[in-house]
Amino acid sequence: MPLKGFLSSISGANSRGAVSKLSDAEKLAMLDDLESSGLGWFWSCDPQGNLTYLSGTIAERLDLPLDEIIGQPLSSVFVSADRDGRTKSLALMLGTHKSFSGFAVRAEKRPEGAVLRLSGQPTFTGNTFDGFRGTGWDITDEYFREEETARLAKFDSLTGLSNRHRMKGLIDSTLTAFKAAKRSCALMMLDLDKFKHVNDTLGHAAGDELLKQVSDRLKRSIEVECEIGRLGGDEFQVLIPDLDDRGELGEIAMKIITMLKQPYTLEEGRCVIGCSVGIAVAPHDGVTMDEVVRSADLALYAAKNGGRGQYRFFSGELENEAIFRRRLEENLGEAVREKQLFLKYEPIVDASTGTVRALEAHICWMHDQRGEIDEEEFASILDGSSQVTEVGTWAIREACEQAIAWPESIKVAVNVPVALFASNDFVDSVSEALTGTGLPPHRLELEVSEAVFFGDTDAVDRTLGQLFKLGVRLTLDEFGSGYSSLAYLRRAPFDAIKIDEKLVEEAEQHDSADLGLIRAIVALAGALEMDTIANGIESTQLLERLKECGVKRMEGPIYSDPVGRDVVEKELVGDNWKITPSGDRIKRSKRRTVYRRINVIHDDHSYEVVLRNLSKTGALIQGLDDVPKGTQFVVDLGGGQLAVATVIRTNGDTQGLEFEQHLIDDGSGGLCTRNRVSPYALSAAGAPLAALSPGSYHKMQGGALGQGSVPQFTYAPQARFEAA
Repeated sequence: MPLKGFLSSISGANSRGAVSKLSDAEKLAMLDDLESSGLGWFWSCDPQGNLTYLSGTIAERLDLPLDEIIGQPLSSVFVSADRDGRTKSLALMLGTHKSFSGFAVRAEKRPEGAVLRLSGQPTFTGNTFDGFRGTGWDITDEYFREEETARLAKFDSLTGLSNRHRMKGLIDSTLTAFKAAKRSCALMMLDLDKFKHVNDTLGHAAGDELLKQVSDRLKRSIEVECEIGRLGGDEFQVLIPDLDDRGELGEIAMKIITMLKQPYTLEEGRCVIGCSVGIAVAPHDGVTMDEVVRSADLALYAAKNGGRGQYRFFSGELENEAIFRRRLEENLGEAVREKQLFLKYEPIVDASTGTVRALEAHICWMHDQRGEIDEEEFASILDGSSQVTEVGTWAIREACEQAIAWPESIKVAVNVPVALFASNDFVDSVSEALTGTGLPPHRLELEVSEAVFFGDTDAVDRTLGQLFKLGVRLTLDEFGSGYSSLAYLRRAPFDAIKIDEKLVEEAEQHDSADLGLIRAIVALAGALEMDTIANGIESTQLLERLKECGVKRMEGPIYSDPVGRDVVEKELVGDNWKITPSGDRIKRSKRRTVYRRINVIHDDHSYEVVLRNLSKTGALIQGLDDVPKGTQFVVDLGGGQLAVATVIRTNGDTQGLEFEQHLIDDGSGGLCTRNRVSPYALSAAGAPLAALSPGSYHKMQGGALGQGSVPQFTYAPQARFEAA
């Protein structure tokens, strides 16, 4: 019996140490008991590595019939338990004819079964190798504990995504390898919008479940090869190798934003969040891990400050923009005290007659260095600021003070931030504003978002009841944004429902389904004797559809952008301000003033000109005299952005250009090129390998432009002066 061989080995060992007092029969019985218990077991193989003995107990545990496996190669019966395949194979270890220990294996036919640890000792007769004899023991529980510990060291325990430590290692190793191979790599930084609000109101259990659903959606929304990680809290990273096309990256980012903003169903309730995305691309925006992560962080910061729910590519100007923005946030309290804030008003119009019925107040800032900061940018600065209560209280008082001079038929609407609504003295501040200015309460409309209902239920109901007793009008703002519940309308004394602007946008893009939802909201409001307001209207076609749905009041660029106090007072003379909607007004309002110096390259010479206009398809430049139609330029927009363009119109010192490849959205209302000059190409030409600078590229070390070249065009005197 092969087991007697183990007895001989043990006896030999004992003869070199303590003298055994057990008989051979007792020793065999002890080994039999050990095998039967399953605590230890034995195996042996011949010189060819074929299994000659295996303890029956372990064969039963592995569900391996002994008669089928005896005589089979040991290396085919057992395989390494290392999932990554980095450990030597069992066949290789047997082939060395040397002892081994602690080798973890699984049954080849039972890959998900028990995990065993093998030790083996070669046996010889003289110099002749006879095979191996060995022992083994079951380490299944220990192995899975170690495996789980190793997994937790690399992966987020909540979502299963890579954790911060693993992402850091992956980004570092990928960028190092890609730098050597001259390959590109994109990094996206994601931050959830409104997640803290869900966590605070629905609880941490709901927040955890929400994060799990977010991670599942992220996996489904990104179809290219990538690695997704959760850094902690509501921050995520996405590493995408071999992609620098900003058109494709923008599409991926927009798909992520769209999927993550869809409603979530949790045990604690239904909620909607958003997502902001910052994008950096190596080597354009950085070569090392620290550079690329910092660039993506700055882009994310810019995306969040741009109004959230958008993506932003990194550019060299973002750092200065971020520094200045932080200063603005710090100076906000001083702006209130120094009376630098002022209000603009957006008309809310009767849909049937075009008559202005109310004016919605928007807060702007006349900054001593920056100039006027409009209502959209100011709102993003105020969001989350510690001054939100102070600024909101000021806005209500200021609006009441100005509205007292308007005709009795005109109301003033003021948006109430959640933090202001939840403050202890909110109702008192509203009462003081009305009393101090003499404005009748029914002429003040307070717009309250659905987010206030996620606070203390009793406190919310108490505040709404007190406002109702004051006599002010209440509008439920952003209805349809995702939190919507009929319970809000039953509980609160609202006078109007303002349909969420994003729902209005969707109705314009996807027609029937979303229009049906708007019809349902209008019908609901009618049954509850409430008005309906649609805002953000830009097209005549959408305006007519909303009228057909029965929406009673409208506002948006199609009627008017927010206007100053002087315009309001002028228009309200006569107590009958009517506005005719116009699509042309939209085009004017969306046109951005472009006035900056750029370079255009023709042959081997670079010219500095003034960029007057920019669109996806072309640009208007000024500064060169008598450039013929058909001339081709390379337009240097900075930061490695080169666009080939052809002159299609020319008039003296002004040329209209058409781009060979259209520009794309940069995620925040701007434009950028799809691709950029590769720093690897510049490095090959003699420039040091580094992230792209924001300046023009013809001046970089290694470039030949302007070195002895002869210009074919002359500068127009006035334009040359302007560009200098």
